[in-house]
Amino acid sequence: MNDNVIKFRRPPPPKKPRPALRKLLVVLVIAVVFLAAWTYFHLFGGPGQ
Repeated sequence: MNDNVIKFRRPPPPKKPRPALRKLLVVLVIAVVFLAAWTYFHLFGGPGQ
């Protein structure tokens, strides 16, 4: 076989976006932020105390 021949191949199909995975990630980040804030106020009493 000749190595100078260009082989035309179809590109792989693009991956479909997963909106449910992104929403889950956003919900988890929000939950972690609230948990961190609650822990801070629970342990240190918040600002001014």
